Amino acid sequence: MAITADSLIKLPPMQKAYILVGTLALIAGLYWYLLYNPKTAELAELNLRQEKLQAELIESMAIAADLPRFEAEVTRLNDELKKALLELPDKKEIPSLLTNISKLGIESGLEFIRFKPMNEVPSGFYAKVPVEISVKGTFHALAVFFDKVSRLSRIVNITEADIGGAKDEGGKVILTTPCLATTYRFIEGESAKK
Repeated sequence: MAITADSLIKLPPMQKAYILVGTLALIAGLYWYLLYNPKTAELAELNLRQEKLQAELIESMAIAADLPRFEAEVTRLNDELKKALLELPDKKEIPSLLTNISKLGIESGLEFIRFKPMNEVPSGFYAKVPVEISVKGTFHALAVFFDKVSRLSRIVNITEADIGGAKDEGGKVILTTPCLATTYRFIEGESAKK
């Protein structure tokens, strides 16, 4: 049965009210389902995103406020790195360092019996460069040599010192001392990553 304007006019007022309320309810339902509900979800998502961005902004502002402190810290750390690198020679400085160690021994009154550089041992960003040394001289000369090596600007560790083989030569007690001198070298680039 088709509903016409005349048939609607002839309906009792109560039925007209039901039709009106039903039509309004249908329009409100469609509005809520098609427009309001999706926009509400989108609004909630945008509010959440705004809160995250607000938190990031506050964090960025705090970092920006501390920027001079961070820059000073970076400068300080770079200075410390430069100082540390001065104590870790690179590959081209190792021969001159070994020559200096040899000179210190001779200046201290020691005779070198053995001076044999060994293969370096990589360890993170640096490599250990061991050198087998065997020297002959008085205990005092040996102590002076060890003291001079400890005062080098580069890191050199003397280990495995086996002081012995005492012999009387011309009224002096001469010792033969094998030891291991280890210095360290900074490793750059791909070698350090490995």
